[in-house]
Amino acid sequence: MAETKPTATASVKATSVQTKKSSNAISWLAPIICLIAGYLIWRYIFGNADGFDKPDKTGAWFWPKHQNPKPGNAIAGIYMGGIIIPILLGMFLMVVTFSIERLLTISKALGSGSIGDFIRKVQYHLANRNVDAAIAECDKQRGSVANVMRAGLRRYKEMTTNSELSTDQKVLAIQKEVEEATALELPMLQKNLVFLSTITSVGTLVALLGTVMGMIRSFGALGDAGGGASAANNLAVGISEALYNTALGIGTSAFALIMYNVFTTKIDSITYGIDESGFTLTQSFGSLYK
Repeated sequence: MAETKPTATASVKATSVQTKKSSNAISWLAPIICLIAGYLIWRYIFGNADGFDKPDKTGAWFWPKHQNPKPGNAIAGIYMGGIIIPILLGMFLMVVTFSIERLLTISKALGSGSIGDFIRKVQYHLANRNVDAAIAECDKQRGSVANVMRAGLRRYKEMTTNSELSTDQKVLAIQKEVEEATALELPMLQKNLVFLSTITSVGTLVALLGTVMGMIRSFGALGDAGGGASAANNLAVGISEALYNTALGIGTSAFALIMYNVFTTKIDSITYGIDESGFTLTQSFGSLYK
């Protein structure tokens, strides 16, 4: 009976890539804290009674009905924009929070130094068949590309001493290791970006809701007051208060969109580096160990 050559799946050890453990606490805790903080800012800073000619003295806790913001007091005017304002403030704080969190995570994923220079150094060491020096470069770089490259290099090193598999099977084993390492790195880079993309779309709609509610209140007050200069003045003030919702919502959405695009651009550069690292390993092994 003819002998059959062992397959890669039968002879190669299981992947050495370790699953990364990460906490999801910030994903559900941060939005709650930001919304609470938004309400507190709106209620106690923007709604400070000192900013109004006729503050509500009834001691209302949730939403004091202050009237007539003092001239030039824009903060008190924002408070008069209504109950949608604290929601928009909470969304703005979410953008700030998740932008800082993503900035720290992606900065760590980029590692130290240029990704392009790092890959060229690894290519140089592999061309000289110095795998240990290539792994040392990964330890220096310490980014996501380096993590994927390190996992592939360890399997690369194993394959150089493996006499049971063909070159094609060894290359497939290296590719599999790189793919598994990549599958663990990419989700960490994209985590929580959904909050930024959602606020980009929803922020303007929430602001529009606040504006419409403010306009309804303004025209309702106009109808109650009847005609005259006083009614027109109240209408103008009410419209300006309602438009604070629009301004805050558009500003929040624009900020979220900018940060989302910045982070996706950085992630794309890391993804390209990971793809190039996998190509480097398989091409190097295929050409040097035929």
